[in-house]
Amino acid sequence: MTREHQHHAKAHALHGHTEHEPGGHAHPGVAEDYAARPHPEFVVLDVGEAVGALIVHTDPEMHGVEIEISPAADEHDRSHKQVLERRIDQRAAFTAVFDGLPAGRYTLWVEDRARARDVLIEGSTVAQLDWRAEPRDAPAAAPVPSSGSDTRTGTGGAQ
Repeated sequence: MTREHQHHAKAHALHGHTEHEPGGHAHPGVAEDYAARPHPEFVVLDVGEAVGALIVHTDPEMHGVEIEISPAADEHDRSHKQVLERRIDQRAAFTAVFDGLPAGRYTLWVEDRARARDVLIEGSTVAQLDWRAEPRDAPAAAPVPSSGSDTRTGTGGAQ
């Protein structure tokens, strides 16, 4: 693999999506479908005094789907993450992980439709949304305390 291909592969992995998915865009020299493989590597979250994170738990049917997030006050300022297969307690888990989010309220989008509104992100915390058909308890080994929002909707009851 050339140095340029290594750079694009690393950037692709950090970017969190593939060129083959709906709404995706191409990255020169990268042919791997990033979501196609399981992701056993640890996730390092950027959280701090005024910065939090969000983990969205989904069913396997959302594997590879891009979830967008925007500040509640600016629906056009969106970033995205792809639902990836990870391992939690030796079981497959399908999650999208958003970190480095300034504290505030957010809207989550799937296929340009709002899926959850008014999601609260607090500094130094990891909020969780559970979009699975049969919600389960959040994993016991969370890296930092949960934000206290409802783990089934992540919105404290508002959607």
